Amino acid sequence: MALKLGVNIDHVATLRQARRASYPDPLVAAELCLCVGADYIVIHVRGDERHMNEKDLARLCKAYRKQIHLECNSSLEMQKMVLKHKPGSVCIVPELPGEITTTGGLKFTPKNFDRIRQMTQALQDKGILVSLFVDPTADSIRAAAKCGADIVELCTRDYSEAKNKKEQAKLLSELALASLLAKELGLEVHAGHGLDYENVLPVADLCGISCMNIGFSIISRAVLAGLPNAVCAMKELL
Repeated sequence: MALKLGVNIDHVATLRQARRASYPDPLVAAELCLCVGADYIVIHVRGDERHMNEKDLARLCKAYRKQIHLECNSSLEMQKMVLKHKPGSVCIVPELPGEITTTGGLKFTPKNFDRIRQMTQALQDKGILVSLFVDPTADSIRAAAKCGADIVELCTRDYSEAKNKKEQAKLLSELALASLLAKELGLEVHAGHGLDYENVLPVADLCGISCMNIGFSIISRAVLAGLPNAVCAMKELL
């Protein structure tokens, strides 16, 4: 069965912001991706709005609300933004000052756990599906289930950065076990971070995973091959 594909278009906005221009337009990018087979459009509105911003979220939700999968931190400010625009689904992710990209899954400290659980419930009360971005460990997955999440997205960063095949195989095994545990706990399972055209298939073959969220490698290929071609190539792999 073909897996669903969420295409992260953050770096379309990164290119726009390089010149503070009005183009390339993320809304046009979203339309192209959906027209050629993407199942979801993924965007990350960071606290510093370095690429995507609230205006982008508003426009995308107006056009494709059910297919917009928003990544954001667990702050009260982000919760208010989400409830204002109501994307179809949200993935709560960690954010660290100065990071280039997300460095790992959520850390479930007592204080953080309560905030994530409260935000999860608030979004679900308005019909928004909630995913939590987690490391592929039993503790993290059990914590996500206790928070009441609908979905867990397994962080594939370590797998994608493995130094050799032996290390990659070990990390793939950890992802496999994490996926099985999440399914046993009644969670839908997604995966993403650092996946590309060369390393995606072993993860896609794991039992229980239903959706792959991929951005940088697709947008990078799109610069040279065009966005429709890049999305179609990934969708064909899945």
